[in-house]
Amino acid sequence: MTVGIIDYGAGNIRSVVNALKGLDVRVHISSDPEVLSMTDKLILPGVGEARSAMEALYRTGLIPWLRSSVQPFLGICLGMQLLFDRSTERSTDCLGVLPGTIAIFNSGKVPHIGWNSVEHDSSDPLLSGIRSGAYFYFVHSYRASLGDFTLGRTSYVEEFSSVVRSGNRWGVQFHPEKSGDDGFRLIKNFVDLC
Repeated sequence: MTVGIIDYGAGNIRSVVNALKGLDVRVHISSDPEVLSMTDKLILPGVGEARSAMEALYRTGLIPWLRSSVQPFLGICLGMQLLFDRSTERSTDCLGVLPGTIAIFNSGKVPHIGWNSVEHDSSDPLLSGIRSGAYFYFVHSYRASLGDFTLGRTSYVEEFSSVVRSGNRWGVQFHPEKSGDDGFRLIKNFVDLC
């Protein structure tokens, strides 16, 4: 089993790699579509802001490849947000895998930082063995609305999507690699998919 970590010059790559240790997987960190296409699964970690991340992905030639790739994919934090059509953060067009616009929280203190619960009633394999209401670690100012793609939801100022899915692409708004046992379980579930 090989997991490709998409390197766009930012992101929490080291902590994601550390979380994958002990799962008997090989990890390839790359921005080269040819290298990443040889992996079994893909993770797009996320730290930073939408415009810079999309510009970095554009420079590497990854955008058209990511839109058409068939490997199971997990986007983390900003990596999840980039799956949507666009972000109001510097008016950025994103990957367009999921419908909708990522927007800043309507009110309240931003960023949303700290532990918060994820409610779900899903039998999705990504959430297998994780109880509804489990706590995960969040750091973000922008959020996805609820939709048909929503697997998990969290409330902070307003309710938003904290776990999403479209086909073989999943996204989580929180940082599973910083979320203790439940976060490790989610990463293991992703590795075990298919």
